[in-house]
Amino acid sequence: MSALEIVATGPLTTVQDTGRSGHAALGVGRSGAADTASYALANRMLANPAGAAALEATLGGLRVRARGPLTVAVTGAGVPLRVDGRGAAMNTVLRLADGAELVMGSPARGLRTYLAVRGGVDVPPVLGSRSTDVLAGLGPDLPAPGDLLPVGPPPAGFPNVDLAPVPPVGGPETTLRVVPGPRDDWFTGDALKTLLTCSYEVTSRSDRVGARLSGPALERSRDGELPSEGMVPGSLQVPPTGEPVLFLADHPVTGGYPVIAVVRAADLPLAAQARPGTAIRFTL
Repeated sequence: MSALEIVATGPLTTVQDTGRSGHAALGVGRSGAADTASYALANRMLANPAGAAALEATLGGLRVRARGPLTVAVTGAGVPLRVDGRGAAMNTVLRLADGAELVMGSPARGLRTYLAVRGGVDVPPVLGSRSTDVLAGLGPDLPAPGDLLPVGPPPAGFPNVDLAPVPPVGGPETTLRVVPGPRDDWFTGDALKTLLTCSYEVTSRSDRVGARLSGPALERSRDGELPSEGMVPGSLQVPPTGEPVLFLADHPVTGGYPVIAVVRAADLPLAAQARPGTAIRFTL
């Protein structure tokens, strides 16, 4: 059986797929790849099924060794790539001979890089998904050096491209589109204006659960707290400090702080690539 041997994981590497939907009523979040666009691109390049599991590396540093010949693709935040010491390109189809070692450097921009393998990472699913939810502790354990991650059988189709000409992800500033509410009535009239006209910075306290933002406080118009209610990816929840938290892939399923606005789903891949220090602007 073919496998990926983990040599080094970098700051954080997880196994991710499209997530475990349909369990929110049981208190189980969806999880899944944070940058769904880059993850999906990697699988399309290899003719994998849409939900095939891949590796998500945060700030690079991932090193893997092929156990058996493998075909892989690396997408997302651009990193220097080397295969057995030779330079390799992002967003291309790469063939790894048995024993070949692929090494990711650190990205100059963006945050998360995806390594997909033809056949998918075939670890056992939990509640129908191979995603690791870092908040709930569900799914596969975090990969560690020496682990062998099995690779599933190759799909019937074959890759029909060698290169995906996509623009670089990440950057010093990102604009995200939002829909007001559902609790914008808990804030003063100036609060939404502040959100839409000021810049917020992603802080180092951010992770797969959410991006904690630093910037002008959003003032409430009423006291007290809400009963806990359902949360979705992209929710801009505002704790008592007034600085919003942008929920990402591993967000809690419920929360009691009011949500002033929600980022459109199509823009969440941009949010997932906003590293600490990135300036975030919001627009209707």
